[in-house]
Formats: sequence, C-alpha cells, structure tokens
Amino acid sequence: MAKRGSASPGGLRVFFAGGGTGGHLYPGLAIARALKQLRPDIEPFFIGARRGIERDILPTTEFAHILLDLHPLYRSKVWNNAETVRGAIGAWRELARVAAERKPAAVVGTGGYASGIALAYAAAHRIPYALQEQNSYPGLTMRFFARWAREVYLGYPEARRYLGKAKPEALIDTGNPIEPPPSPRPDRAAARAAWGLPAEGGRVLLVFGGSQGARAINSAVAEWLRSGRRPSDLFVIWATGKGTYDEFASLATSGVVVRPYIAPMREAYAAADLAVARAGAMGTAEMCAWGIPSLLVPLPTAAADHQSVNARTLAAAGAAVYIPQADFTASRLDATLRELLGNPDELTRLAKGAAARARPNAAREIAARIAALL
Repeated sequence: MAKRGSASPGGLRVFFAGGGTGGHLYPGLAIARALKQLRPDIEPFFIGARRGIERDILPTTEFAHILLDLHPLYRSKVWNNAETVRGAIGAWRELARVAAERKPAAVVGTGGYASGIALAYAAAHRIPYALQEQNSYPGLTMRFFARWAREVYLGYPEARRYLGKAKPEALIDTGNPIEPPPSPRPDRAAARAAWGLPAEGGRVLLVFGGSQGARAINSAVAEWLRSGRRPSDLFVIWATGKGTYDEFASLATSGVVVRPYIAPMREAYAAADLAVARAGAMGTAEMCAWGIPSLLVPLPTAAADHQSVNARTLAAAGAAVYIPQADFTASRLDATLRELLGNPDELTRLAKGAAARARPNAAREIAARIAALL
C-alpha cells in the first residue's frame, strides 16, 4: 500500500523509517519537514507498518509513503514471531522494489518495529543511515543499529550510556524534534480566556495522557474532582482521550474544562502553569520547551519501561515530579498539588529545570546535520 506523491526525478530521496506509535512517527515528520525547508531538492519517503498509527496519519500528510506488513518482536507469545518473520520477508521484497525504482541517498530511522527492516536493508546495501532516539533508555532496534549509524541524535543525553557499541563521536545530543513554541509566546491571559477560564488569578493545571488517554490518570483525577478537594483557584484543562470522554465529561464545571483530545497542544500549553501527564519522550520534550513543571506518571507497560526511565531522569534534573502509577491516587495527587501550589519557589524551580532541558530547535539542528551527511 503506497502513496506515490509528486516526486521530481532529480531530487534526492531520503527514506524515513519509524512508527508503530506516534512517539516514533511524529519525530520523523518533524525532521522531514525541517529537512524539506532547508533543502527543497530532498524528497522524504516514509516507510511504516500497516498496523501502526502511521496507517491513519501518513495518508493525511504531504509525503509519499509505503505501508508494509511489519510486526513487533513478541517476547511473551514467542509463537507469534512466525508472523513477524513472514511479514519481514514480504516487507524486504517490497522495500527492495521501491529502492530499485529510485535508490535512497540515506535512511533516517526513528525507532519502533516499523524501522527495523529499512535499517537492515540500508546496512546490507551500504546505504548511509542516521538514527533519532527519543527516550532516555533506547529501544531494541536503536541499540542494535546504532553501531553502524553515521550519527545518532539523542533526545536525552542520558541515552548515551546504553549505546556503547556506537562510535562515541556519532552520538549527538540534539533533543527531540518537536514543534517549537511560537515566538513571541501567546499571551497567557488570552490563552486562559480562550478556554473559558478566568484570565487572571490562580493557576491552571493541564492533564493529558495522549490521544487514547490514560486510564490510571483519569481515574485518580476523577476521584479527586468528585471529592471536592480541588482548590477554587486551581483551574483544570483535562484531555481524557477519545475512548473515555463520555465517562468523564459530566465532571466539567466553570473551573474544569474536559475535552476528549486537544490538538494542537500549543493552545493548552500556553494557558498551563503545571501539568499531569505520562512520560513519553515527545510530550515531555514539549513541556520542557514551554517551561511547564510536570507531575509525570509513566506508563508501566511501555517497552522496557522506558517511560519510567524518562520520568526518573527528568526528576533527577529538577524538571519534574515522578510518581509511579501504582502510587498515583487522588490523595497523592491532592497532596502533591497542594505542596507545589503552597510553595511558589519550588514551582519556579521546576519550571526553570524544565526550561533548562528544552531543545525547541532540535528538528532544524537534526535536519542540518542530515543535509551535511548527504
């Protein structure tokens, strides 16, 4: 399944391989757009999985792409790996056909099972490739292919310790490629008013857990709101996720805005003073870019528990408060919020810690380095 696009014969084709989740797909899109702005003659071509989020997202973008029958590596149900092998063989043939039509000048891998076959093809055919690792603990694909990469762009500099087989000079601390906050920043009073909240006074708490929401976060927030413990001067913007919105929509009040999904997020970031969120790489990068202190509740079932590593890393850097999901209750939420709101100096310290981790121009920096490699 492919979208051919309107490529010109003379341009340089660059394969972008990654997906399965938005955390692996959106960085590739950000880099590709920055690369296209820098070098209009470069033509990004995306390689993804039919079963990943890219099947819904890539057809809405400006980029040519192909979706392959790729599967993850099944660690517990090992018998399912027969599907993984079968899909990989077919995907290799499809990829070879696309590359034969027009050989890529380079491959950019952004992780996840959707990137492995393209990176293996690049290694086998001596096509230069670069990697972008979003998390503080790299995934299996990244750890394996980093040893042959021309460059590896690190979202967290702490990931370096797990990539010992890569060339040290190839590991580049760039931060994660995100849409940077606009300059000048939106007026906070106007942003609050746009959400129907008072333009002045109090604080605004942003709660979100991705497009599907986060059941553990939603349940604790709902119990906290129902208990009546929310301070009257703490206003809430809450994205529940599309699947559970109907369950929580009735909790909306004059001081609590409940939405199934927020896109673009900049409207919420502009109004927020602090946040409760998962610890995915892109969400944390965005909050740091906006200088928003956060209470991070990692998804414990994320691959290799990488979200917990992200959360602990940011907490150690003074950029966030880490709360394991098992400990995240309405009472813990209330106590933590009251502690922070009652100590403005601590809230300011966390905001400065978040801003110190910010790398808002990462997409442009990575694009420039890829262009130099070409």
